Parts: sequence; C-alpha cells; structure tokens
Amino acid sequence: MRANPRRTAANSSLRQAFNMARQANIPASPAKQVIDKDAPLKEDIRLLGRLLGNVLREQEGDEVFQVVETVRQTAVRFRRESDAQSGTELNRMLKKLTRDQTVSVVRAFSYFSHLANIAEDQHHNRRRRAHLLAGSAAQRGSIAWALSRLDDAGIPGSAVRSFFKEALISPVLTAHPTEVQRKSILDAEREIARLLAERDLPLTARELARNTQLLHARVATLWQTRMLRYTKLTVADEIENALSYYRITFLRELPGLYEDIETEIAAQFPQRHAADRELPAFVQMGSWIGGDRDGNPNVNAGTMQHALVRQSTAIFDFYLDEVHALGAELSVSTLLVSVSDELQALAGKSPDQSSHRMDEPYRRALIGLYARLAATARTLGAAHVLRQEIGGAAPYSTPAEFTADLQVVADSLKSHHGAALIKPRLAALRRASEIFGFHLATLDLRQSSDVHERVLAELFARAQVASDYAGLAEEAKVELLLEELGKPRLLHSPYLAYTDETESELAVFRAAREVRERYGQRAIRNYIISHTETVSDLLEVLLLQKETGLLHGTWENSAEGRKASCMELMVIPLFETIPDLRCAADIMQRYMAIPQVRGLIAQQGELQEVMLGYSDSNKDGGFLTSNWELYKAETRLIELFDTAGVKLRLFHGRGGTVGRGGGPSYEAILAQPAGTVNGQIRLTEQGEIIASKFSNAEIGRRNLELLVAATLEASLMPNESAGRQARKQAVFEEVMEELSDRAYRAYRNLVYDTPGFTDYFFAATPIAEIAELNIGSRPASRKASRRIEDLRAIPWGFSWGQCRLLLPGWYGFGSAVDAWLNDSEDGKEQKRRINLLRTMFKEWPFFATLLSNMDMVLAKTDLAVASRYAELVSDKRLRNSIFKRIVEEHERVAACLGAITGARERLAGNPLLARSIKNRFAYLDPLNHLQVELIKRHRASVADGRTTDERVRRGIHLSINGIAAGLRNTG
Repeated sequence: MRANPRRTAANSSLRQAFNMARQANIPASPAKQVIDKDAPLKEDIRLLGRLLGNVLREQEGDEVFQVVETVRQTAVRFRRESDAQSGTELNRMLKKLTRDQTVSVVRAFSYFSHLANIAEDQHHNRRRRAHLLAGSAAQRGSIAWALSRLDDAGIPGSAVRSFFKEALISPVLTAHPTEVQRKSILDAEREIARLLAERDLPLTARELARNTQLLHARVATLWQTRMLRYTKLTVADEIENALSYYRITFLRELPGLYEDIETEIAAQFPQRHAADRELPAFVQMGSWIGGDRDGNPNVNAGTMQHALVRQSTAIFDFYLDEVHALGAELSVSTLLVSVSDELQALAGKSPDQSSHRMDEPYRRALIGLYARLAATARTLGAAHVLRQEIGGAAPYSTPAEFTADLQVVADSLKSHHGAALIKPRLAALRRASEIFGFHLATLDLRQSSDVHERVLAELFARAQVASDYAGLAEEAKVELLLEELGKPRLLHSPYLAYTDETESELAVFRAAREVRERYGQRAIRNYIISHTETVSDLLEVLLLQKETGLLHGTWENSAEGRKASCMELMVIPLFETIPDLRCAADIMQRYMAIPQVRGLIAQQGELQEVMLGYSDSNKDGGFLTSNWELYKAETRLIELFDTAGVKLRLFHGRGGTVGRGGGPSYEAILAQPAGTVNGQIRLTEQGEIIASKFSNAEIGRRNLELLVAATLEASLMPNESAGRQARKQAVFEEVMEELSDRAYRAYRNLVYDTPGFTDYFFAATPIAEIAELNIGSRPASRKASRRIEDLRAIPWGFSWGQCRLLLPGWYGFGSAVDAWLNDSEDGKEQKRRINLLRTMFKEWPFFATLLSNMDMVLAKTDLAVASRYAELVSDKRLRNSIFKRIVEEHERVAACLGAITGARERLAGNPLLARSIKNRFAYLDPLNHLQVELIKRHRASVADGRTTDERVRRGIHLSINGIAAGLRNTG
C-alpha cells in the first residue's frame, strides 16, 4: 500500500501537463503520445493505497502497518510469480495473527478493494471523456452509435420517432441480501471519487496539496466508520438506501439523458420539426422495495405505504429545492422585458405580494409554485418541508398540473428573449416532473402463488362456496374462479374472522387501491406472481383484485365489448424454474384465450407483461440450460403474442452474478431473440450491482444510456437471422438443444443427485455465515431447511462467489461440449462440430454473450483459493470426491471455451477487465485465506458449545464485504 513518492509526483505532474495541453489545444509531444493509457489509473491506485497505508499507521500503529505491508507484499509475490513458497509463507503468517491484528488486516484489504473500485470507476469516466473529445459517432456515446448504425441499416427517422413514442424502459431497483454496503460508507466513497476526479483538472501546487489532504481525511473517515451493521436491516432501511441512489444519480441524470438523446436525434435527423424532437417519458424507474412480499414476512401493507411516503418525500424535496433555486435565478424584470399573459396570471395567483418584486413576475410565479408544492407534499404525507413557504396555496391535484405551470414559465421565457434561461435548470426540472410525478418510482407488488391459493381457499371455505379449493383439479379451479369473477357479491365478510395471512394479503390489495388514488396510477400498476405454474395462479389474483375494489365492472359482458370490466393492476406471471419456463407459452395461451381476460388485455392497450426469472432457473438447471430455456421461452412467447395481436413486454429478473443473469446489460439485451424487445423492457437491478452502476453520477448516466441504446438497437435493427440465415439459425438452435440437455444432466447430477453434496456446500462455502449478516430484511432460505431447493438463489450464488468457485456460472458446459464433440469417433465429424461452435460464437449474439459471460466468471474463479475452502469439509472422502469433480469440470470448461473462441487466455477480448483482475486479485487472496481461518475458529467454537469471540465473527463478516467489493458482481 506504499508508492514511490517521486514517481507519484511525476505521474501527477505529467497527467496535469497533458490535461493542460489538451485544454489549450496544444499538441502533445511524441513522448507523451505513447504514454500508457492506464497510467493515471495506476497512479490513482498507488495514491489511494499510500493514503490508506498512512491512515493505517496513524490509527493502528506502525506494528500493524508493517504486518499489513508484509502480508501485501507476500500476497502480490504469490499471485504474480506463482511462488509456492510465498503461498506457504502467506498461510503461516496469517495463522499467527492475533484476533485484533486479523480484524485490522481484513479491514485494510477490504477497504483497498473499495478504493480500487473508485479508482477504476474514475478511470472509466476519464477514458469516456477522452472518447467524447474525439467526436465520432462511435466515440460520442452509445446513443449516437446506435442511431448511426440504424441510419446505416436504412431505418427511417419515422421508425425512430415511433420507437420513442411507444417505448417503456424501466430499471427496477430491488433489495437483496448481497447489498453489503452501508450508506455511510457509500457517502464517504462518493466524496473520495469526487476528489479523485478533481485531480484531472489543472491544479496549482497548493490546490493539489489541499486535494491530497482532503483525500487523506476522507480515507481516515472510512477507516473510522463502521463497515458492518450491528442490527438487522429493516425494509425501511432498504427503502432509504435505495433513495440515496435517486439523489446521487437518477433525479438529475435521467432528465439529462433525455436532453442528450434529443440532441443526438436532432443531429441524426435534422429534418424533424423541433417540436417533434421532445421525447415522452419513456424511461421510468421501478422498485420492489416495500412491495416484494415473496419470502419476506417483513413486507406488508404498512411497508408499502411507507415506501410511497418516503419516495414522495424524496421527489418533493427535490422539486422544492429546484423551484427555490429557479426563483433565485430568474430575476427577470418587466421593466426590461415583457412576459406572457399566462405567466402574468400565474404570478397574480402567487401568495407573494411584496412591492419589491412587483416587476419580477417569474419570481412571484415560482413562489406560488413552491407554495403549491409544499401544500401537496404535506397532503401526500411529507412530514417536514424544510424551507417554509411565504403563504398558503391550494395543493396540486396531479403532477400534470405542476408540469403545466413549469411549461407556462418556459413558454414565456422562450417567446420573450429568454430561451437561454430555460436550459440551465428549468428544462431538466420540467422533464423530471414528467418522469417522476409525485411517486418517484413505480412500486411493484409481488407474492408467491401458493400464498394466493391459501388465501382464496380460506375465503371460499368461510363463504361456504368450496370446502377444499386447494384440492381441486386445475380445470375445476379455473371454472370456479371464472364463475366467482362474474358474480357481483364478495367472498369476504367483515363479520367473520380470518387468519392473519389472509387479512394481511387483503390489506395489501386495499392499500394498493388507496396508494393509486393518492399518488396516481403510475405509483402502483403491476402485480407479479412468483412460481406461476397454472392459469389458475393468474385468475386468483384477478379475484383478489375484485375482492378489494381493484377489478370492477361487469365481468360477463366483457367478452363482447371488452370495456365492461376494468383491472387496475396488471397481473404478471413470473416463470422461474426450468419446468415453468417450458410451460410459459402454453399457460399464457390458455390465459389469453379466456374472453374476459382478453378484454382486460385490450384495456391495457393490447399489452401484457411476462416476467422471466434467471436466478431460480439457474439454481434449478445450471448456467447453460437456464440461458437456453429462457431464450426458448422468449421465442415461443413472442410467436404466441404476435399471433394473438398482443404486444409482449418482458421483465427480466436479472441478478448481479452471471449465474443469476448478470453481466453487461448492453450485450444481454442485444442477445435477446429477435422481436422480444420491441421497445418494451423492464429489468431488475439487484444487490451490490446497484452501487457499482449508480453510486457515481457519471457512471450512472453511462449505464442508463447503454440501456436505452441497446433497447433501441434490439428493437429496430433488421433481424440478421431472417431469410437465408434461417436455416443456419435452425442448426444453431438444434446444437444448443443438445448441449443444454447434456449440461442439465451434468449439473443436476452434481447438485441434486450426488449424496452429500448439500453437506459439502454448507461446509465449503460461508453460506451459514452469510445468513448471519445484517445485510438484508429477507431470510436466506424460503423454509427452515438445508435443502438446496429451499435456499434462495441469491445466497446460493453469493456463497460460491465468496469461495472463488462461482460454480453457477459455468458448471456443466464443459461436460456438454466435450461429450457432444466426442459423440462421433470420426475425426472429420469432430472437426466439423468444433467449427460449427466457432461459427455460432462469431455469428450468433446469444451464444457469443453466453461465452463472454462465462469467460468473465472463469477469470474470477481460483481453484487454489477454492481448495482452501474445501478443507472446511471434515469428511475427507466427500471433500476429495466432490472437489475433484469440480476441478475436472473446470478444466473441461476452460479447454472447450478456448477451443471455441480461439483465445489462449481469459478475457482476451476485454483487456481492461483482465488488467483489473490481475491488479486487484493479489489483494483478495489474503481476505480469502483469512476468511477460511476465521470460519474454522468460529465453527470450532460452535461445535464445542463455546461463545464465538465477537472479533472472529466481525472478521468473517468484514471479509465477506471485502471479497464482494473486490469481485464486484457476485450477488
């Protein structure tokens, strides 16, 4: 964690000299033109490492600093030189640490992972700005590149215009137990990122010294800030954590993104009328936090209402601050310029009648807007308006009224020589009012289908309609549900007593109706059904909506007119397991064939959403089969929906790790089957991925832009698999079917059919310790058992990441490819098959993305480290048997991947990530080794009935944090 001060100073001076020359348009000298592009990154990492070392010496003393430094040097030598003696020395050194020293070492390396992330993020921003300065479409940004590609493909501007008019792109933030960051840590790290970015500016020696002092102070703040939570995270805490990303990124960057897109469209299609360039609010935020009840007993009607109050408070705080600032800026006087009659009328309604501002109608109008906003905020539950308004005013009925008032201000400025005054703040504020309304983000509701069945079984029994609803055959259930939907009376009676579960579930539906009335229809509009396996699972939610006033009208007649019945919440099936994915199209076909349902879909604008789960399908069938079954399900669904004349919107339940659908979103969207995106897409952002994508505003803007660009391309680019490619595509899919079948058997054989595998998993990974962490409000398992089937997919994947195996992201692929290639003993046939796989990799985006993600996972896998975790398995025979199988499969996967891609090394196509992994993994090794040692001590104490030393527990949890930060996408 030390650096050569002279080298650091020289690099800093060199970077600043280059920046000053660039800003002054002075050509760089030939010597400077060959500077390593990553030199500033290396300099930043050295700087932050040196500051961390200084803080460590100051806070913990020279002895601890020397211990950490010795561990660091030994670990780097072991990693870079593959020196076995260094590995033995490292293990011996770590075992000898005292408990206090252990915690200090774990904290030091954990924080180094965090600081390295900050440096890398800053370097990504730096490189992107360099590309923007270059000015080509490919370098200006992903939107410009996408529009340029569409233009080259002959896509007319009218098609692009229609896309934006009808599109809906929605990132949905979810709370999951891999989000190990505390908000206090994120705040400190954001300030470090700001100071690091400041060093790219031309700074005087005094300014640079001041910057270094502030960086040192912020690193010291990190060291003195508790990294872990001492109490269990509540749903309310998760809501506040999510809101922090709105303040950091979404509230300003989303409106800014719209402006960027409009600018690029104007440049690409200059013939379009200026008024036609303004985009509708097609990117909208979503959230599950406070509404996702599946497996989380802590979520109920109260948390849902609390989520909306907090969301609404956050957006009103933003609006009030912006309107106040706008009033200070628009000091325009009518003594110098005229205003519109509409603006003058708006000023006349203001509670501000000060004689000092009678000639400043914009200020008076904005004071009136502020008063109305404050009144609205209080009406909708905001507890405090920090800046008191001048006088009373009527609250806004809808966000559209607020937007209209802002438009009056903008129109007046535009028509009276004030157009330049719109862009700095007013334009973005008006855009924000369209995007966020008074609700900020759409809150989805989610519950498991078996809960709905239990609730209705009780309602039917208590109403003496059906004594055993759950025991009915599927056909009988559907018949009964349709019959009840057509009856005007309710099943529920206020005079009967029901179980707590039934009362709680009905309260959620009733609260949803109230929330929609208070905050607008966009506040809650989706109801997701986990574990959808039958048509009755969907109809049950329709009946529960009827019971609570969310489905109303005449059900019997809706088959004819399609307008007699109205459903307020779209019922969205979630297909998760491999069998569920295979049945998805059949279930939707039977569901949409019901005339009354078809009428409801017509009410939704001939649109129906379907959610696909990546996590459980992977845990169920392995990486290759999960991806292939998802692909097939999407293809079948789009064919079905096209035939029915209904637009399909897919909601992708992606996780952080590749094994749960993670990986770059841009490539993932472009790899979707043709026709499945079509301008409509929602996808989850989960766990620590939220922090990595959106805790830095500039990176957040970049990720949002990539999401829009990928959706634009996937929706409008011609289908390359059509026409003469159709036959080749059919061959590709036939091969994938064979590979998937073999991979499925290999994965299931290990995970579900191997005796003792569950014991191996629980011993060789920190799953038990992860479950103890205060990192989420949701339990790690759906049931109190050790069955893999009951374990939630998130901790399943997270645990494999911690022990550096990341097994869900690759296991089974090697066995599948190897067996398929060797099906024939004919050498020519084997060569033909490997060439076919290479063609698939080059020509099929789906297969290329699948292999690219697997390549990344393999690059983060370390069998030597994983072997240390295997030592935690006390049964030697079981340990050797299972770990040997894992190692053999890993070797097959690596060999097959190399044979297909032609790459001799991991991440050959992504040198930036390869360098990142190479640089940071030497600092992860000590964390992994220490985690194993601490787990041994902890489990030994538990086995002996002794109380584990709190320092040991804290060390384990700190190591989990550090490893997750170092790997970045393991949740």
